[in-house]
Amino acid sequence: MDAKLAMPRRDAEGYLIEPEQWDEAVAEEIARELGIDLGPDHWEVIRFMRSYYADRRIAADARFVMRHIEERDAGADGRKRLFELFPYGYVGQACKIAGMKKPRAWSTG
Repeated sequence: MDAKLAMPRRDAEGYLIEPEQWDEAVAEEIARELGIDLGPDHWEVIRFMRSYYADRRIAADARFVMRHIEERDAGADGRKRLFELFPYGYVGQACKIAGMKKPRAWSTG
């Protein structure tokens, strides 16, 4: 991440305090911190999450992301693929990288 770009404020667990301050450079930096090299499939999930957030002002439940993966890639196991992309969990990695606040409650499907 460019040294001139300041990272938005995060809570003690690393989630953005203001999701509106997210951009792709922020995602890249958080992913780097978490040891994830973002590829096209990661970005597909992240962009779906951001779109869901923009429409509803809440983070997408994991089951909606899994359904999105399955609809996009016919025959895919959404749960398996989500955890291949974010092996330490939807909330612990995907939500952080996508700039979500920590969900209060969530489903892993």
